[in-house]
Amino acid sequence: MKKDKLSRKEREQLQRRAEILQAALELFSQKGYHNVSMHEIAARAEFAVGTLYKFFKNKEELYKEILMQTAMLFYSALSKALEEKGDEHARVKNFLKTKCKLFMENILSVRLYFSVSGAGVSFNVRRGLETELRSFYDQLIQKLATVFEKGIQKKIFRPLDPYYLALALDSISNAFLFCWMENPDRHPVDTDLIEEIFFERIYLVHR
Repeated sequence: MKKDKLSRKEREQLQRRAEILQAALELFSQKGYHNVSMHEIAARAEFAVGTLYKFFKNKEELYKEILMQTAMLFYSALSKALEEKGDEHARVKNFLKTKCKLFMENILSVRLYFSVSGAGVSFNVRRGLETELRSFYDQLIQKLATVFEKGIQKKIFRPLDPYYLALALDSISNAFLFCWMENPDRHPVDTDLIEEIFFERIYLVHR
């Protein structure tokens, strides 16, 4: 019979890996990716540098893993939001609230992605990462478009191109989130306002 439960050693390995990733994220955020060494990450995580290299071969691999874990978290949570109970209007609203919440809770990873230039990460790592992240994004937009399409069929939404509706909602929410990222006090994220702009004034057919 296959064991579903992880062994103590496996749990310890996963915990160590998570601690290394968290230490790297904190240091990258505080000092900038280019100014952090593997030795500093090891010291912050309270491991010998040799232990670090057992999990990650270099700093670029740590960078990629941080962003991939964040992308998978977004993909999983947002996919689930679109599958929740309720009509298509409720599912789209749930998607929006979930996206904004995830963005704010994972702001260190988001900032890391936008702050590191291609010159600081090898071409192969950056290219591979961009390809994988783009795949996650495209799949989510398509899932959101499918929800809009079903809502159009039920006459909940106006008969507009569902793919562009998905892009429009994503773009509007991004605008609010990037303003918040630059100045949280001046630009708090108001999902009710985003919903009002998108649904009430633009696309939703009043019932």
